[in-house]
Amino acid sequence: MDRRSFNRRVLLGSAAVATSLSVAPEATSATGPAKTAPAGGEVRRIKLYAEKLADGQMGYGLEKGKATVPGPLIELNEGDTLHIEFENTMDVAVSLHVHGLDYEITSDGTKLNRSHVEPGGTRTYTWRTHAPGRRKDGTWRAGSAGYWHYHDHVVGTDHGTQGLQKGLYGPVIVRRKGDVLPDRTHTVVFNDMLINNRPPHSGPDFEATVGDRVEFVVITHGEFYHTFHMHGHRWADNRTGMLTGPDDPSQVIDNKITGPADSFGFQVIAGEGVGAGAWMYHCHVQSHSDMGMVGLFLVKKPDGTIPGYDPHEHGKEPPGGGHEH
Repeated sequence: MDRRSFNRRVLLGSAAVATSLSVAPEATSATGPAKTAPAGGEVRRIKLYAEKLADGQMGYGLEKGKATVPGPLIELNEGDTLHIEFENTMDVAVSLHVHGLDYEITSDGTKLNRSHVEPGGTRTYTWRTHAPGRRKDGTWRAGSAGYWHYHDHVVGTDHGTQGLQKGLYGPVIVRRKGDVLPDRTHTVVFNDMLINNRPPHSGPDFEATVGDRVEFVVITHGEFYHTFHMHGHRWADNRTGMLTGPDDPSQVIDNKITGPADSFGFQVIAGEGVGAGAWMYHCHVQSHSDMGMVGLFLVKKPDGTIPGYDPHEHGKEPPGGGHEH
């Protein structure tokens, strides 16, 4: 998706909302000054649809007929409130359940408290976020900032097992004031033995140019533990994936264990210190990578070339799957 189409804004109620739900200004690459997230406090409204896809999968979308797997990136800042008018276009009940954010029981998204949506029905889910601060008893309350996710909790079982298998999941990012913004964000979901519900050995591949600041959101669903490994690039094992300075004690890693319902994220400067190339990412459980849990981070030179890479040799379609700011 190109920058122009992704940044198209739609008027929903009284608020103008980017299709990514980003309320932050556009970021620039590492060669220019980094843009940062503003303070939160906005009240926003969107529409979200649950749909069956032509290949038998299911997805979430911001417009009818445009559902995707994974679902659309939802990006907020600490202090924002989001009202989601959710419509079920399918012939089975479905829901919307989020991790990491604040919500009342009516927005839990389960049949156990009747917060799901029957076929053809609609429901408004409300998600809230908050900044860190001290409680009245003097203890510290963490803020909502982090790399989170949403998913169905109804299809197939009361835990949404079939909905998750079929693709009803998506990423949520909550930023803190001052967080560095990327040029683009990509979502990688390890779902049982597939990545983003694609067939084995079929990507997805993600594209960047040397020097771009690229963000990855990694989510795991299903029955298995995996390890996410990226070649040639490293990140800090903390909330943002970035070191705050020379004395930050966070471990710098290039491989992270991730289990069902885990999510994390990080930013890298594409090709920093290593240059352009077709950089592999994969699950490092050996049998999992052998069975096709692998994709490519395609880092181009400024002229658009990738040393040593021929997409036809890999049977690949043009790369995609990113959300640009």
